Amino acid sequence: MASVALKHDIEGVSPYLLSLRAALQEKLNRPLKRFAVGDLWVEVCAAADSLWVILRREGLGGIALRAAHLQGTFSCRVAKPAPGETARFVITSTVGEHLVTLRTGLDACEYLHMTVRLTPTAPMLIPFMPRDLYPLDAGDDPLGAKGTIEAVQRGLNAGLLYFHIDEPGFGNILYFQNLTAMNDYYRATKTKPDGVVGGTWPELGHLLPTPEQSGTPPSAPLPAGVEVTLSDAIMVFRQNGSTEEHESARQFLQMLGVAYKRIALPRTAFRDWTERAKRTLRDLDTAPEATIAHYGHRYVHPYTAAEYPDIMVQMSLIAAIHDWGKWCGEPHPLEAEFKAGLNKFYDPKLKTLRRYLPNVGDEKDADAVDSWYLYHPMLNLGRLALDGDAAALALLMKSVEFGIKAAHHFKYKWPIQYKITDFSVITENAEADGRGQTDVGGIYAWVMLQMFELTDDKRFLDEARAAIDAAAGLRFNVNYQANLTAWGAAACMRLWRITNDDLYLGQSYVYLGGFFHNCEIWESEIELAVHYRNFLGVTCLQDAPYMAIYECFDSFAAFEYYLSDSGPDLEPAARMLIAEYCKYALDRAWFYYPDALPSEAISSKQRDSNGHVDRKLCFPLEDLYPDGQQAGQVGQEIYGAGAAFIFATRAFHPIEGAPFQVYCDHFVRAMERTGEHALTITLDGGETCVAGLSLVRLKRRKLTRTRLTSIGGDAVRPHATSANRIDYHVPANGRLVLTWE
Repeated sequence: MASVALKHDIEGVSPYLLSLRAALQEKLNRPLKRFAVGDLWVEVCAAADSLWVILRREGLGGIALRAAHLQGTFSCRVAKPAPGETARFVITSTVGEHLVTLRTGLDACEYLHMTVRLTPTAPMLIPFMPRDLYPLDAGDDPLGAKGTIEAVQRGLNAGLLYFHIDEPGFGNILYFQNLTAMNDYYRATKTKPDGVVGGTWPELGHLLPTPEQSGTPPSAPLPAGVEVTLSDAIMVFRQNGSTEEHESARQFLQMLGVAYKRIALPRTAFRDWTERAKRTLRDLDTAPEATIAHYGHRYVHPYTAAEYPDIMVQMSLIAAIHDWGKWCGEPHPLEAEFKAGLNKFYDPKLKTLRRYLPNVGDEKDADAVDSWYLYHPMLNLGRLALDGDAAALALLMKSVEFGIKAAHHFKYKWPIQYKITDFSVITENAEADGRGQTDVGGIYAWVMLQMFELTDDKRFLDEARAAIDAAAGLRFNVNYQANLTAWGAAACMRLWRITNDDLYLGQSYVYLGGFFHNCEIWESEIELAVHYRNFLGVTCLQDAPYMAIYECFDSFAAFEYYLSDSGPDLEPAARMLIAEYCKYALDRAWFYYPDALPSEAISSKQRDSNGHVDRKLCFPLEDLYPDGQQAGQVGQEIYGAGAAFIFATRAFHPIEGAPFQVYCDHFVRAMERTGEHALTITLDGGETCVAGLSLVRLKRRKLTRTRLTSIGGDAVRPHATSANRIDYHVPANGRLVLTWE
């Protein structure tokens, strides 16, 4: 028996790879189907134990994609494709009937979309399925191709794999598994798609989750006679792929955009964030669990009746309430009340803002600070200062130099936590990836750009550039905390606008690639997740098991700046993905509020020291889980209560003299009053996407007859009407004309 020599640092292989290799050396069987997709040739072939889809570029290698792994004898026939399909195959075996459909096309890149469904003949236990993706060299050898894996699925985030085959030069490949399609499988087998897409070269792709095997494995079969989806894989190919960091990130976003347009998108619903904002203000003002008095001033509890006041929490609520006051036309009294005690956080000896008040309890390390915590309060002070708040400007000016000193000490590469008194490191790196807070340079750069705008001092611009430059080479490891990554993208975009240096536009794509790598680009229906939405939610940390409300709305706010500073040179897929994230955030974030969930979906126990959950209070839970765990295990997050103000002030648009407000789930790029009862609305979301636009009746007013048209005069009909609201689905990119009586 001949031995197999392994190449290119491959440590070992499975029997499944050797079986494929032998079949390819024997030239498989005559293809059942052969067709072209752009420059790719596709063959569908049956081997002894699998149906394979082989994709090749002439002389440049290829990909072997397993459509079905089979036991025993089987037959496969070519069936008539349904509309929109390129090919369809029916496999009959003792296991049941597999239906394999292929859809192909050319968008920005070539793509192949393979869906595999199984109808079992008996209640079916599945102990194991091999991975489904193998790179091939020019001689069809899965041991011969050399390449690099750039990104794999993290936890329960998007089921994606991004890699390139360098020898031979096949190019870049994005493999995207549409996990939404397999909810029935997860529920039946009591499994979850945690880290199922990835692998070790050259055995890659999707590892179907199966019950953990043991002496007495769990019994959770697929029901007999019921069709269930086993795979819904979208592969996107780019021959002229780049391994350069910026261009690789841009191509990742472009290819992800192609895959995104291939999946069925969940519905969204109108959410009345203005009403929730009013309820939030009431509870902040009147609920004893919300605030506490120190030094004669009023401070916000981070969690319900729990935890010590801290500067990040205080500033986050102040900035959000400030935005609400601007939107309403007059400041809300709570803004001034919460600002009155800010100076107590200032340490005149260190000349910086401390996390806690001077009287913090002994159980807290008063000198410990997470790296990002130093800068986020400065960001919100900068927002107030840019709106003309002299006191905020003064506090920022006397704090910012310490922030620069810290950046210089750590050489723009911050640890997780350190002592504010002497910069001694408490925690250097996160256990998950052995790195520090890799994206703090992004939020630091944004603060420096705020300072540059406030002072016109080039020193701050140079600081912003230095911080962003220090992140070079992190690639898909730039993300530590989602909102910091979003602010980093916004800082890069603004740097590009200021300097006209394309390096910063490219680096913005690196931050965006890290952000969307950590997105849950699927809708879970596992366990309690049926009661809320998670589509396009981003996990708060790179290794976190949950989505968090604060990171959700703070990323939303950062992306508003990113899109505002962008222009026609922005990669269209980046524009689309950001706009879609913000659209779904407006819908998804509603379910962080305990009154939007059934009681059984909320944990009765919270993390130690984080208080309790009060469903009557209009404060969000911190945590929602894609695998359907109970929400609110961390706590009810008062510092996340700014979400309602941020969402309300961006999505709702007062129209002077009209009996309604305009609600839109996309950022309105421009709105011009063209007549007493007419205005034009400009949206700049994804070119092929749909936005929700509603006319929301004002109190004590009546909706009159309205007409909405495209700029070309084509009427847009509402999809729902009531006495209180008229709802439209409109193109997410372009201009609309609204008129009313």
